[in-house]
Amino acid sequence: MPGPNRSFKAVLWDFGGVITESPFLAFARFEHERGLPRDFLRRVNTINPDGNAWARFERGELGVAEFGDAFEAESSALGHPVRGEAVIELLYGEIRPSMVDALRTCAEHYTNACLTNNVKTGQGHGLPTSATRAAEVARVMALFDVVFESSVIGARKPELRFYRLALEQMGIDAREAVYLDDLGINLKPARALGMTTIKVQDAAQALHELGSILQLDLA
Repeated sequence: MPGPNRSFKAVLWDFGGVITESPFLAFARFEHERGLPRDFLRRVNTINPDGNAWARFERGELGVAEFGDAFEAESSALGHPVRGEAVIELLYGEIRPSMVDALRTCAEHYTNACLTNNVKTGQGHGLPTSATRAAEVARVMALFDVVFESSVIGARKPELRFYRLALEQMGIDAREAVYLDDLGINLKPARALGMTTIKVQDAAQALHELGSILQLDLA
């Protein structure tokens, strides 16, 4: 390929569902093991999406125990009580090596930023509570030039403020960024601001699209 495409200055990456396996796969396994209705955990999070327990936790407004209580109350109202702490453990899936390789390749030409909705678990950087998994995630986080965490800045995707803060701190225009996320609801505001967006369905598809945009071989 003739790349790199100098129309862009930065690649912005979501973490869960992009760099790692989608947490929704872990949700599905959890629901099956607990005898819960399919997509129950996601349903809990669709009720009052800007002010529910999950939204407040991601903005750093609730601690772990407070979130545990609040999520349990919300899930109980839907007929199946689930402690919030159990859900936290499901957030970090297996890291995708091909995405990490692409991250390193992009670092040779662009600024890499992580834009993540995360939660404070006491491990720093919103890392998982498992020491082994936390160390693995931390090694990948260290590859980014800058990390924007909802639990630190007090805003979360898809709130426009989150994206604007990231662009402002990086000193770039939205048109100079490519953004990858596995959720359409998070891509919509980024696209409205002028970013080039990629919805990640799987690693191969995402890297094919990103490589075409940046004119880089990311296969």
